[in-house]
Amino acid sequence: MTNILITGSAGYIGSICTQRLLEEGFDVIGFDNLSTGYIETIEKLKKFNNFKFIKGDLKNFEDIKKAFENEISAVFHFAGYSQVAQSQKEPLKYYENNVCGAINLFKAMELFNVKKIVFSSTASIYGNPIKIPLDENHPKNPINTYGRTKLIIENILSDLDNTQGVKSAKLRYFNACGASDNLEFGEGHNPETHLIPNILKNQNLKVYGNNYNTPDGTCIRDYIDVEDLVDAHILALEYLNKENRSIELNLGTKKGYSVKEIIDIAQNLTNQNIKYEICPRREGDPEKLIADSSKAQKILNWKPKRTIEKSIEKAFRFTK
Repeated sequence: MTNILITGSAGYIGSICTQRLLEEGFDVIGFDNLSTGYIETIEKLKKFNNFKFIKGDLKNFEDIKKAFENEISAVFHFAGYSQVAQSQKEPLKYYENNVCGAINLFKAMELFNVKKIVFSSTASIYGNPIKIPLDENHPKNPINTYGRTKLIIENILSDLDNTQGVKSAKLRYFNACGASDNLEFGEGHNPETHLIPNILKNQNLKVYGNNYNTPDGTCIRDYIDVEDLVDAHILALEYLNKENRSIELNLGTKKGYSVKEIIDIAQNLTNQNIKYEICPRREGDPEKLIADSSKAQKILNWKPKRTIEKSIEKAFRFTK
């Protein structure tokens, strides 16, 4: 029987996608080096009989080659470093891990004749928006190293489609948030750089910049629930299997919230007084990022179902 390979299965989005696939009856091979994911997450996933875990590093070709000895039919590629600020300080770390790791994955796919991949990309590939909301035809001019690594990988996938017939779904996330609906899996980065989990900790919260050209001066982002993201991933695999054609899709809600608005919503939901410190802007942070996800709605018959309030509530309950 064939398996789905999930790189980054111990991470935030990867673990929730793994759980959903297992629940739907897929056989899944999880692959992770546990540098940012957690072994406790893997132990939870092991309750499923159709799950197998391989600890390995994409930077080591022999590690990922071993995973493909399990007869893989398709790949979900979540593994990668994703901290914008860190990528600006340590660019080589990001190029080595994200780009070189992806190349090793693609080499293994070529070796074992695996032709389908769902890729975890990012809205960071667009850079500073020329128009809002952003659609898939928006110019791609990333302003941080993280975004540049993801765009390089997207370009490699396009070349592999043209030369080897590898079909990919490039899914460009905006801001993932929330926890799994059953509250078993959620965000737990170390260090934590994402806004909502840091708000919910209510400890030394830093707001980077309050002088942007927005109504309250703080950055605006499009927040999408992690379970809605996973819905899109599973639909994308169905699309690749049915249509055998590559796609690139934005995944967002077409609605933006400022940092201050998210803090206010979290305060109302948790009955906490959330204190924060205004800090200078971070290098590589665009002012606004809001998705036009109408293409995903049309092609995949997908649209986000969960509200920002629901996402924050789940994240709060998971954190507790």
